[in-house]
Amino acid sequence: METGTEIHPAFRRNTYLFRKKVFKLVGGAFHVYDENDNVLFYSEQKAFKLKEDFRVYSDEGKSQELLIIKTPKILDISATYDVTDGTNGESVGSLKRKGLKSVLRDEWLLLSTDGQQIGKLIETSIIGAIISRVVDIVPIPQSYSILSNAEEEVVKIKQAFNPFVFKYTMTILKSDPPIDRRLLMAAGILLLGIEGRQA
Repeated sequence: METGTEIHPAFRRNTYLFRKKVFKLVGGAFHVYDENDNVLFYSEQKAFKLKEDFRVYSDEGKSQELLIIKTPKILDISATYDVTDGTNGESVGSLKRKGLKSVLRDEWLLLSTDGQQIGKLIETSIIGAIISRVVDIVPIPQSYSILSNAEEEVVKIKQAFNPFVFKYTMTILKSDPPIDRRLLMAAGILLLGIEGRQA
């Protein structure tokens, strides 16, 4: 979906590799790569905050802030995360975690700038989701989809099998998706930061 706003070229790609940084003492840090292992985004989760606060930069040197992902109030199980373009302050939309539903199966709502649902992120296998929460000995890779309100699959997310590092691949299925690409990237960052933290 074209927004009428010029967005950073890194948002224009269709395949991304997300990886959680190992050995970060406080907070969280994540890298997002292209198919050739070039860093497209670097994200940090601010530590010691009562409200969740993720910042997404164009590189690890944090030379340009591209996205701000924050909760407007102290975190709860059904927290809403507001997404803002870091380059111009434009509101991109929000993501809302489906609280109790996500205990058994991850589910997030994607919301427009006026709070209307425009899509959802779901764990694709309910059986796999339950098994992954019951069996802690061997990590079970999960798959996710982002669907539009018309139930059209917009994004596929596939977790890689790795017992030590939480990482996955995101594939945007259309060159002009019906959901803002910046909101899709924010969904990927939150999946890595929130669900990955609980994995």
